[in-house]
Amino acid sequence: MITPQHFTSLESALCFLFGKGTKAERADRISGGDINEAYGLTLTGGKCIFMKTNVKENASFFTAEAAGLAAMARTKAIGTPEILGTGTDEGRTGYSFLLLEFISGEKRRADYWETLGRQLAAMHRAPTDDLIPNGKFGFACDNYIGTRRQKNTGHENWISFFRECRLEPQFRDASRYFDRADLKRTVRLLDHLDDILVEPEHPSLLHGDLWSGNVITGNDGSAWLIDPAVYVGHAEADLAMTELFGGFSPAFYDAYKEAASLQPGYGCRRDIYNLYHMLNHLNMFGRAYLSGVKRMIGHFG
Repeated sequence: MITPQHFTSLESALCFLFGKGTKAERADRISGGDINEAYGLTLTGGKCIFMKTNVKENASFFTAEAAGLAAMARTKAIGTPEILGTGTDEGRTGYSFLLLEFISGEKRRADYWETLGRQLAAMHRAPTDDLIPNGKFGFACDNYIGTRRQKNTGHENWISFFRECRLEPQFRDASRYFDRADLKRTVRLLDHLDDILVEPEHPSLLHGDLWSGNVITGNDGSAWLIDPAVYVGHAEADLAMTELFGGFSPAFYDAYKEAASLQPGYGCRRDIYNLYHMLNHLNMFGRAYLSGVKRMIGHFG
């Protein structure tokens, strides 16, 4: 796994990356995310880069994000912003940071969604052997789904990975929202997961949090992926999440399915994959997601 450069201060990062004496002449706040603060930094000489910041105790947010971006970039299949480095600045306030290529949001190319479908299929076909030290499914390190830690322990079996590293941790944390009947349904669902899911034809590198907010127009006019929660799993888990919050353009799905055939029964499995994300939202944001979670559990459990 490629480990991006880590710096002990923003000043040292800028000098190392862009030359001695380089400073941030201006920092313009960029809106959009609700976990980190984001800025466009204008450097000495006029170059602009992108910076995310958080408290220094959350530096692992950024090392995990950088590892995920690096894994996707290594496939050479799909656009991602260039990683400049991560770091922790121990100055007066103290903060952690991630530096990336600045994305100016060029005009979309005419075949934006079709290209994304083909490129995502290509990323899902890329080799994954060197991404996990032990097993076929998981990742070399744990990371985050939103603000919550995502367990990526290596497994040889996809279904057992999804049970033990995805659903079980979320169910444990959400148990306070469930009555006795709900809890029985969750146990029954987990016990019968082998009857619902299938093993993939091959392991795939997944973005892991693939909704429309994590797809942006890159500097070449194509769709680029940001804010990953990567792991190696079943490609249809990525595809399922694209359908959770409104869906992508039909052109995306047509192109993806032309480039990568889906195993029979995907439509029946889609909600199980999205149950993971609904549970995560329940655990992060509370009861607004409870009825949706209960409906999914009731359908399968």
